[in-house]
Formats: sequence, structure tokens, C-alpha cells
Amino acid sequence: MRLTFWGAAQTVTGSMHLLEFEGGRVLMDCGLYQGRRADAKRFNQEFPADPSSIDVVLLSHAHIDHSGLLPKLYREGFGGSVFATPATRDLCESMLADSAHIQEKDAAWVNRREKRHGDDEVEPLYTSEDVDGVLRAFITVGYGETFRPLPGLEVEYRDAGHILGSASMMLTVEEDGRTVKIGFTGDVGREQRPILRDPQPMSDCDYLICESTYGGRVHEPTDRAKDRLANVVGATARRGGKVIIPAFAVGRTQEIVYRLDELTNENRLPAIPVYVDSPLAVNVTDIYRRHPECYDQELIRYMEADAEPFGFARLTYVRDVEESKRLNVSSLPMVVISASGMCEAGRVLHHLRHTIEDPKNTIMIVGYCAEHTLGRRIVERRREVKIFGEPHRLRAEVEVMNAYSAHADEPELVRFVGHLDRKRLKKIFLVHGDPVRQLALFDALRANGYENAHGPSRGESFEL
Repeated sequence: MRLTFWGAAQTVTGSMHLLEFEGGRVLMDCGLYQGRRADAKRFNQEFPADPSSIDVVLLSHAHIDHSGLLPKLYREGFGGSVFATPATRDLCESMLADSAHIQEKDAAWVNRREKRHGDDEVEPLYTSEDVDGVLRAFITVGYGETFRPLPGLEVEYRDAGHILGSASMMLTVEEDGRTVKIGFTGDVGREQRPILRDPQPMSDCDYLICESTYGGRVHEPTDRAKDRLANVVGATARRGGKVIIPAFAVGRTQEIVYRLDELTNENRLPAIPVYVDSPLAVNVTDIYRRHPECYDQELIRYMEADAEPFGFARLTYVRDVEESKRLNVSSLPMVVISASGMCEAGRVLHHLRHTIEDPKNTIMIVGYCAEHTLGRRIVERRREVKIFGEPHRLRAEVEVMNAYSAHADEPELVRFVGHLDRKRLKKIFLVHGDPVRQLALFDALRANGYENAHGPSRGESFEL
């Protein structure tokens, strides 16, 4: 059997790993590459095998960098099944539709521009019809259920605690009279975070594919994050400014809203309005409400006193584009939570354009921002950044709060891996991390007795 790494290989985006054995071809994740435009254009056109030859996709979770190329896979001939948890399937329905809308809009914009130069028209990566097609291929499975997607392949999903419906997976592969167990962490969540349960431990395996996003990093304790959030909102409101929070529509938005709900109930916020300005985030929050089976005990207890943890009196969910525009015209203090988290697309770009040059405002970064993104440039506090191609001076306050990250930090990753049998585990493949983060995690794993870790490059294959 052969394992080929195609996406999230020495980078944090575009998760895609191909397993080939006598029973068929299996993709673990099928993610969209996000980053430098030239790289994205090239990487998102290529698959590790002919899509029509792939039998099964095992999907860890709904984030676009893990699921976002599924419609293109279908468009190019994939006719197999996609296995996911029920919450992941529901999230994909909204997220892939949103992604298709973006692909179609981007292609139309390029074609309008290029038409002036006489160039050929470009096609979107995929369309809403492709999304509808691949959604029909989904088969839902619950945590702890063992299923057999192909002869000689048995799979179990466990709760990864990363976002709603996220899963780690254990593949038991039979070939030529031998059995090999391959673990894939997906994205590992954090311990003691609100809303979701802690990550479930994995069973022992022969090979492990492990995320490495925050190798070498330790997050701020989660119990301090709520205090910082209250302090930042209060200080900005006293200056008469706005707090702009670029946040992923899935997971991060709901967690920030939940914390603001708590602070409101505790009378620790100034009396200013809060807006969630993202149609996708509004849809996703409805999906969160539909899946209480994923909630942790903290949220269940909280809901005994507050049945609506994702809504409070001063909170408004914004769908209408005209209402979104009015937020930029207003000079009143407010909090605006808007996608995307890396500031690469969406309504948040308009909010940043209108606030970034005023020192009374605050930009609060609450998640990982990949290289070559506007979010990373803001985190680095560049003196000048480009928004919609135009330069803007970065004069607003910048607050970076990694306590809200949905990814485990290095100590949490080491604990997640640390119970696996060191003698049985032949190799750990580090994915979903920049090279410097992978090297740091490699050292931490080696210090804990796991010697054989490797960060595969794009297209690198291994015989198991």
C-alpha cells in the first residue's frame, strides 16, 4: 500500500492525502489551498490521481481547507462516496455553496477585466451545480461507529474537538494477508474550550498522520481570554472606536458570540451593539443550534440558565448587504465580527478598509493567519497593507488572541499523541504546518520518545 501527501504538505492549507491499496483509492480530506494567488491557482487545479479513479473520500471536518475541493473532484469525474459526520455534512452544505458563489463571482470579475484585453474567458473552479452533485455523494456516520467503505478497509471516527462535527480517524487496512492501522488526527482541537467536547484519544496505530500547526507554540490560557476580550471591548468603546474581529464563520464566530453572551450576562460589557456580519456565519450558527449532540457539559449546564447562548439583546445577525454597508457609515462604537478569518475575502475587508487607519479602532485577530494573507500582515503590524489593491496605513490597535485558536498548541498535541504505543508506531507524518512549526514539534515528540517523525513534501509517497 502507498500513501501520498498532496495538500497541507509543509504548509497549513489544502489538506489532501491519498491512500492506495488493493481495495481501492482513498482520499483523506480534499481541501482548497489558500494563500499566495499564483500557488493557489496551480495547486487547486491538480489532484494526486485521476478523480474518476478515486473510490472514497474520508472527510475530517468542514473547513474549506479540508473540504473545499470536493465539488471540483466531482466536476472532474469522482463518482464515489464521501464519508463525514452528520454535523460536517450539514456544515459542508452551507460552506461549499458559499465557496462556489465566491468561485463564480471571482471568475466573472476576471472575465470582465480580461475581456478588455481579448483573452480567453476563465471558468470557476466549480459551480453550485457541482456542489449539489457532490453533496448527494455524502454518507453520514456517527462518532465511534465502525464502517467499511471498501473491501479490506475499516474506519472509525472519533471526536477531534476542533469544530462542530470534526473527527480524527483510524483506518484498518487489510492487504496481502496483513493488517496495517493508519491514524489521521485531522485538526486536533483544544482542551477545556467552550461549546465542544475535548478531543477523544486515538487508539494505537502503525502510522500516524498528525497536524502540526502550532508546533513550538503555547497558547494563552483559555480562562484569561474572556477577561482580555472584555478589556479590549471596553477600552475601545471608551475611545469611541470600533472593534473589528475577522473570524472564521465556523467555530470561531460562535465561540466569540458565546463569550460575549457570558460577558453580557455578567454585566461586563459596555452598552454598545454587536454585529455578526456574515451570511455564512448566520447559517452556520443555525447549524450549531441543530447539533447539541456535539456540545460539552459546560455549554449544556449554561443553557439551563440561558437557552440561547448564541444570541443576546444587543447582538444582531446581518445578512443584508445594505445593512452591512450602514455599519461602515456609522461612527458609533460597536463590535463587528465578520468573515474571513484570514482577511482574504468577504465583508470583513470592507470593515477593515473603513477602520484600519484610525487609532481609536481595534482589530482583534483570534485565529491562525497563513503566510501571504492580509491577516498575517496585520498580525505582523506592517506599517502599510493593501486592501482591494489600495495601500492603507495600519494605525488601528492590533490585538492577537491565540487563546481562541481551535488548534491544539504544542503541549496539547504532544499529550494527544503521547499515549500511543511508541514501539508499535513506525512513523509519524507531520502535516498541516509550516516547516519551522514541524521542526519544533519534531523536537518535542523526540523528547517524548517518538523518534521517527517526518514532514513530507507535496507529492512525496511512502510504501507502508
